[in-house]
Amino acid sequence: MDNPRLNQLIERFGAGRILVAGDLMLDEFIWGRVSRISPEAPVPVVEVTSESYYPGGAANAARNVRELGAAVRVAGIAGADPQGARLIELLGAAGIDTTGVLCDPSFSTTVKTRIIARHQQVVRVDRERHATLTETQTEFVFALLEQAIDAVDAVIVADYGKGFLTQPLADRIGRKVRAAGKILAVDPHPHTSLVWRDATVIKPNRREAFLEAGIAPSAPVDPPLEDRPLLEAARRLYALWRPKSLLITLGAQGMLLLEDQAPLRHLPAYAKDVFDVSGAGDTAISVLALALAAGATPGEAAELANHASAIVVGKLGTATVTAAELAASIARS
Repeated sequence: MDNPRLNQLIERFGAGRILVAGDLMLDEFIWGRVSRISPEAPVPVVEVTSESYYPGGAANAARNVRELGAAVRVAGIAGADPQGARLIELLGAAGIDTTGVLCDPSFSTTVKTRIIARHQQVVRVDRERHATLTETQTEFVFALLEQAIDAVDAVIVADYGKGFLTQPLADRIGRKVRAAGKILAVDPHPHTSLVWRDATVIKPNRREAFLEAGIAPSAPVDPPLEDRPLLEAARRLYALWRPKSLLITLGAQGMLLLEDQAPLRHLPAYAKDVFDVSGAGDTAISVLALALAAGATPGEAAELANHASAIVVGKLGTATVTAAELAASIARS
């Protein structure tokens, strides 16, 4: 891959204008140390040293876009609760437009709490209540899209299966973005089993790809281009969704890219040290959308997303990647 070309694309990220829609969450991290085992049960006792909060889910995708210099606004629903207020405050502090966030008293903000000790996650606690959007809420979201579409280069949809996205809304988003000639980048979730049409790129991970394709997950095979179940899942999904490109993230094996009229391509992983995979998918979809908006080919966008994912998994917590870090990773390669 041409490094000067990739660097040119990164330099264009700051001119990007992105709308992120999806399930908004609050990520809570409780940091501590372990010095003994509980006398009540064979579990570690974590002595808390600090706590931190980050935007999670679709909100983390928006945070990743903003960290790379682009203008971003977010569409979603938060509860009219302290957690929702904290989430909106964090987004605003990061320079993210939150006018598209509907605060609903009947909604409960999803919170994922991770307890970390000795650089390892001890346990995760999820506080959530699944709720499908009402007709009024759906119309609010679509009205925002109609109002914003001319002023953005790309729309990122981050589906975490919490009820924000339904098939009718997905269909309307796809038609609207296609009619406007803009980029649609989708991070799907198998539990919603939505069929995406008109997408520029769809990015499931390996497990999601198998589940969406209706194939029982199997153990990874090296090299991935000889992993027959994986290739079959990729082909089924491409035939079902018909995106311009399909990118399946494979963790330590890197990524698999499928395009129309092009051979399957495997991108080996760049990660050397993996500390935390929290939010890596959000980073990947954010870089994909920004790169495509900057004029990248699907292969160039996937290469940049691959570098970004390698950086973020080497950090603890719900992390982001900067343009400088991305450029440095490319230089090292």
